[in-house]
Amino acid sequence: MTWEEAATGFAAMGSEARLQVLRALIRAGEPGLSVGDIQDRTGIAPSTLAHHLKFLAGAGVVVQERVGRAVINRANFEQLQQLAGFILSECCAEEVREAANNG
Repeated sequence: MTWEEAATGFAAMGSEARLQVLRALIRAGEPGLSVGDIQDRTGIAPSTLAHHLKFLAGAGVVVQERVGRAVINRANFEQLQQLAGFILSECCAEEVREAANNG
């Protein structure tokens, strides 16, 4: 994952409303949720929700699929795992380097 991809993904999650949407989708799991189901769970107005979903999908953290007349939204678990791995990959690197220098 590049720095640009990571920045885009984290920026997409950078608002309380988008985090609420993403959390609802994560809780729903692989079946995902329709826009109406997301509205029921978050209380976000339809026009605002459409904007947030577009932003999340554009960053790749949400996948949208048309099923008949409905749009099903799913958390992109693979992308979310890559983002978590990106931010945690440097965990404790300074601590290890310090221990090696003092050892």
